Amino acid sequence: MFQISIVNRTLTISDLELHRVVRAVNRQVADDFAPYWGFGGRLRVEGPAGESLDAQAARELRGDAILYLLDSATSADALGYHARTLRGIPYGFVYLDLCAKLGDAWSATLSHEALELIADPQCNLLVQGPHPRGPALPQVYHYFEVCDAVQSHLYDIDGVTVSNFVLPSYFAPDDASEGRRDFSGTNLRSFDVNPGGYIGFFDPNLAGGGGAATFFADARSEQRYAIKSRAASGQRDCPFGRVMRRAGTQATPQATPGTEAQMG
Repeated sequence: MFQISIVNRTLTISDLELHRVVRAVNRQVADDFAPYWGFGGRLRVEGPAGESLDAQAARELRGDAILYLLDSATSADALGYHARTLRGIPYGFVYLDLCAKLGDAWSATLSHEALELIADPQCNLLVQGPHPRGPALPQVYHYFEVCDAVQSHLYDIDGVTVSNFVLPSYFAPDDASEGRRDFSGTNLRSFDVNPGGYIGFFDPNLAGGGGAATFFADARSEQRYAIKSRAASGQRDCPFGRVMRRAGTQATPQATPGTEAQMG
C-alpha cells in the first residue's frame, strides 16, 4: 500500500489536531477514493528529524512519499508544492499562511495533496480529451489531476474539511448526461471544470513547444492561481512542483455552469 509520511513543522498545529485530521483523510482515502479508483494509500504521522527539514534527504520518510506542514511558504526550507526529490521520492507541502490567504482549510489542502500524491504513480500523466475552449477545436492532452477541476468543492468527514475529487469517468467521453463525474456529485461534466477550479492541458497542435496551458473556470480560480504564483516568485530555483512549472502559460477565464462553489 502506498504510504505517505506526514511531518508537522508548524508552531500552531498540535499533534493531537494533526492526528484527528489524518484519521479523517485516511478514512476518505479508504472509504471514498479507493472504491472508485481501485487503488489507495495511507497517511502516517512522523516526528520531525532535526531542527530544519531536508527534503532531499527526507529523513522522516517511513513510506513512499512525504508531506510537510509548514507555517509559511517563504520558509527557506520550502522546495515545492508537490514534486519529487533528487532521489525520486514524491513530496509536497501544506503552507498555513498560503492556505489562509486562499481562504482554504489546511485540512482540505492536506487532503488535496495526499490524493494527488497517491494518484500520480498509478495513472497516465496525460489523457486525450476535448479542447477546454470549445469542441470544434482539435483535441488536446489533459494533465491527470484528481482535485484541481473541483478544488473549490469541499465536504466534511468527522468534522474535518476535505477536498472533493473527480472519478475515473471524468476522463471518459461524456456520453451520459446523468453520469457522476466527481465524488460530491456537482453536475461536473467530463473534462470540464467547476467554478473556482482550473485544469491544465497540453495542445500538441501548437508549434514550437508552446502547447502547455491552463484553463480557468472563472476570475476566482485565476486569482487563486495568481496568489500561488506570487508566493513562489522568490524561489525561482525551487518552484512549486507541477503547479508552478505551468506558470506563465496563456490561460482563458470562462464561466462554467454548474453547482455553486463551496469555498473553504
